[in-house]
Amino acid sequence: MAAYISVPRDLGKVKSKIFFNLTKRQLICFSIAAAVGVPLFFLVKKSGNVSLAVLCMMVVMLPFFFFSMYEKDGMPLEVILDHFIEAKFRRPKDRPYCTDNYYTALVRQYQAEKEVEKIVFQSEKKAEGKRNAAAAKVAQQKGAQAGGKNHKKRKAR
Repeated sequence: MAAYISVPRDLGKVKSKIFFNLTKRQLICFSIAAAVGVPLFFLVKKSGNVSLAVLCMMVVMLPFFFFSMYEKDGMPLEVILDHFIEAKFRRPKDRPYCTDNYYTALVRQYQAEKEVEKIVFQSEKKAEGKRNAAAAKVAQQKGAQAGGKNHKKRKAR
């Protein structure tokens, strides 16, 4: 007789098991739970009530077990809690729907381009004015050297 093995269709959901058929995430969370819960059990057991000690240990270890085992839509519990906290507390409550009209975007772009052209034109005009003033100054200096006070006139003979 042939033995049939069921193969899952979605291999993305298959997780590699490490030890005792547990994933690495589950092993880490269970270890943390044991590291916190077992010493607490022995501390509370010293008071004499074992039932209370077991109850306290279970209450303390339960969140760690929940973090290791719970998964919804492929997301672990801390991701779900992060999304919940962000939606409820970090983000604003009122989120009005605002559209970005294509025409107004084009008008804003046109106005920005006009403003840039104006700034560039003004800076070119200032630079041109400075060049003209510098050229006039140079011409004036050359004229002063050629026919100015320092030039000696020849006496007519």
